[in-house]
Amino acid sequence: MLEQFVMFVTSFAPLLQEGAASSPAIPPQAAAALAVGLAAFGAGYSQRGIGAAAVGAVAEDDSLFGRGLILTVLPETLVILALVTLFVAG
Repeated sequence: MLEQFVMFVTSFAPLLQEGAASSPAIPPQAAAALAVGLAAFGAGYSQRGIGAAAVGAVAEDDSLFGRGLILTVLPETLVILALVTLFVAG
């Protein structure tokens, strides 16, 4: 799936830049919104596996709840940092 995304971006990026040689392809606010969206997608994708593993670990041993919670929340910090980027650019 990652390879398909990279192929899409590399084939689509030159088309955006052909019309405007001196201006950016997208405005800064749109770039910040794209960063937040991609960060949220990446966090959700990573939490899919982490959440399943954390639930399985807690089902076997209740003392692993704290570690599972921390590992589940950790990818969300990427979204928080992306939101900071949105407010700095806006």
